[in-house]
Amino acid sequence: MLDVPAARTGRSAETARRLAVSAAATEGVAGSLADVRAWFARRAAAHRFSVTEIPFAELKGWRFEEPTGNLVHDSGRFFSVEGLRVRTDEAHGGSWVQPVINQPEIGLLGILVKEFEGVPHLLMQAKMEPGNINSLQLSPTVQATRSNYTGVHRGSPIRYLEHFAPGRTGRVLADGLQSEQGSWFLAKRNRNLVVETTAGVEEHDDFRWLTLGQLHRLLAEDNLVNMDSRTVLSVLPAGADPGAFSVHSTVDVLSTLTEVRARRELVRRLVPLREVYGAGWHRGDTEIARDDGRFFRIAALDVRATGREVASWTQPILAPAGRGLAAFLVKRIAGVRHVLARARVEAGAHSVAELAPTVQCAPGNHPEPPPYLDEVRWALTGERDRVLYDVVHSEEGGRFLRAENRYALIAADDHPADAPEGFQWVAEHQLHELLGYGNFLDVEARTLTACLRSLS
Repeated sequence: MLDVPAARTGRSAETARRLAVSAAATEGVAGSLADVRAWFARRAAAHRFSVTEIPFAELKGWRFEEPTGNLVHDSGRFFSVEGLRVRTDEAHGGSWVQPVINQPEIGLLGILVKEFEGVPHLLMQAKMEPGNINSLQLSPTVQATRSNYTGVHRGSPIRYLEHFAPGRTGRVLADGLQSEQGSWFLAKRNRNLVVETTAGVEEHDDFRWLTLGQLHRLLAEDNLVNMDSRTVLSVLPAGADPGAFSVHSTVDVLSTLTEVRARRELVRRLVPLREVYGAGWHRGDTEIARDDGRFFRIAALDVRATGREVASWTQPILAPAGRGLAAFLVKRIAGVRHVLARARVEAGAHSVAELAPTVQCAPGNHPEPPPYLDEVRWALTGERDRVLYDVVHSEEGGRFLRAENRYALIAADDHPADAPEGFQWVAEHQLHELLGYGNFLDVEARTLTACLRSLS
C-alpha cells in the first residue's frame, strides 16, 4: 500500500461519506434534473457561437516561424505545434515523426464545492469550447491555461479564480497533477483541484450548483459533461475500502507499471515541424495531415463566441481522423469490482506509460486489431447484456476539433483472474487510491473511472 498518513485517511473518509450523500441526491438547489437541463438549454440559446475552418494564412497572432516551421503564437505563450521524432522498441511500433502540441505550462481545472442543506454541491459551468461537438458543455468552475489565468489573452477576468489561487480560504479536497492525451500532447499536465468553501458565492447565470448525483446522471448522456469535468470528478475522494480484496497489491500494480516505464524504450525529441513533411505528412493551405489520412490533422479556426473571456480569436487545432473507443473489461473477483488495465506507452506521455483502459484506440487507425478490441465491439453490437455503460464523450474542445471517444464498461465475469502480459486486474478502490496522486492513470482511464463510480 502507498504510505498515507492516518489523519489524511480519516479526513478523506469523512469527505467521501459526505460526497456519497451528494451522489444519492438527484435534486438540489438548482432543482431537479429537468430544471438543470432547462437551464443548460437557456444558456445555449443565450449565446452565439461561430466556428469556421480557415486557411493558415488567415490566422491572427499565429505564424509559421523561421527556420523551424513551427506553428507558434506571437506572444510565445499558449502552445505551439512542433515536430516530434520518436524511437521505440520494435514491439511498440518502431520509429516515426509526427506533429505534436507542445504546451509546457500547467493549466488549472478547479471545481468549487459548497454545502447546501447538508448536501455538498459542485459549481459547474456551461462553457463553450471551439472544438466541442455541440459547442456548449458542462465544465469545471475554473478551466484555464496558465496563459489565460495570468491575463496573456487580454480578456476579462476568470470568474471564481480566487477560490483556487494562493491565499484561498477554502479546504482542499483533492489536488494533483494529471496527464492529458499522450498521442497528441507532449508531456501535458493540468492541476486537478477541488476546494470546498463556506463563504458566500454569487452565482453567475452560466454557473449552477449541482449535486454529484445529478452529475452522475448527466455523465451518462452523450457529449454533455466535458473532459475537464470528468477528470476532476475522477479524483474526488471515494468511499472505497482501501483494505478490500484485490488480485494484486497496490505495490505490485505500481511495480508492474514501473517495470514498463523502466524497460520500454521510448526515445523522443522535438524537431522542427518542417521535418515531418515528406515523412508521411504534408502541409497544405488549410491543414497539416498524414498522406494516408489516418490519425489526425492540424487545422486552423476562426472563433466567435459570446460568454467567453475573449469574444473572438483564431487558433490552430488538432482534428482526429475518427471516433475513438475506450473500454474497461469489468469483473467481480471475491465480490470486489476489478477492471482489466493496461500499461500503455504513448509518444508524448509525461512518464513513458500510464495505466490505461483494456482497449484504447481509434479502430480505423489499426490494420491489426489490438487485444480485446473484437470482444468489446461484439459486446457493444451483439451481447448488449454485458454492457454496463455506453456513452460518447467529447475530448478537450480547446485543442481538439470534434474529438470524441465511445466509452464503455463491459462485464467480463467469465474471464480468468490471470491476465496476459501487459494487462492486470486492478480493484476499483486501487484506482481511487492511485488517483490521489498524479500520472498513474491516463485521461481516458480517468473518464472511465468517473463512469464506473457513477454506477455505485
